[in-house]
Amino acid sequence: MQTIDRWAGSRRGVLLSGLALGLAAPALAQAAPAGAVNAPTRYVQSNGRRLAYRSVGEGTPLVLCTRFRGNLDSWDPLFLDSLAQRGFRVITFDYTGLGLSTGEKTLNPFSWAKDAGDLVAALNLDKVVLLGWSLGGIAAQAALSIFPGKISHLVLIGTTPPGPAAKLAEPLFYQAAARENDFEDEVILFFEPNSPASRAAARASHDRIAARTAELSPPVPYQWAAQSLGDAPKANPFPAPPILEILKTTTIPILHIGGDHDLICPVENWYALNDQLPTLQLLTYPNAGHGPQHQHPVSSAAHIETFVRLG
Repeated sequence: MQTIDRWAGSRRGVLLSGLALGLAAPALAQAAPAGAVNAPTRYVQSNGRRLAYRSVGEGTPLVLCTRFRGNLDSWDPLFLDSLAQRGFRVITFDYTGLGLSTGEKTLNPFSWAKDAGDLVAALNLDKVVLLGWSLGGIAAQAALSIFPGKISHLVLIGTTPPGPAAKLAEPLFYQAAARENDFEDEVILFFEPNSPASRAAARASHDRIAARTAELSPPVPYQWAAQSLGDAPKANPFPAPPILEILKTTTIPILHIGGDHDLICPVENWYALNDQLPTLQLLTYPNAGHGPQHQHPVSSAAHIETFVRLG
């Protein structure tokens, strides 16, 4: 840098500097780390099954538990890359028996929480930020009863707290979630169909997710998932009093990111617990649905970074 600065006043210096930077460019491009779209799939063996995972970025480990019917390819790459650019090692994975992972599949969130704990142990991670979306958010809460000593912060997205619901899910979810989904289903399930801006964000997110074409994770069979879902809203979708007690007494900082029209996990169920959860922070996006981090990938990542750095 000192040499280039010394040449800065001459045309010859500018030319040589440009040549030097141009020659270096291919090496820099080759050295650039893989983004979420082309991150390689890796595997760990743990307790008799193989867990598939991907890792993007370097820094504070951030382990992501995906949604109902989700897999490694269900996350918006821009959201993952935005987190990686903010100093996180972003780790996504497939649950036991689903996607590219082996073993007996289940929709039990406590089993999913154990998957996350086993992955953390297999990767020799000390403290992690644990993030869970939708049913994965229930798994992330369950993890507080399984490996709390490994969790520095808990980030929940579009999920529900333990206990009776103050506001029920909408029946439309049970129709859309029990069939093979098209783009319009994605809009209904994860965005706000009545908002043109949300619809545009849905298309952009869909296209980013579709940009990955190699090492794809097999879809979760919707027929199998529908059998466990039921066909009507539940008055108590997460009946776990011990987890609620943990949330009321934990010192682990918790952030919930939601949309103001989440037809699956209404954010009003978190509002109903005001003054009961001492470490909970709430962020609610307007004109957004069940996937606010896909509608607002960059700002969601920025909020998570601020929460972790200051929380």
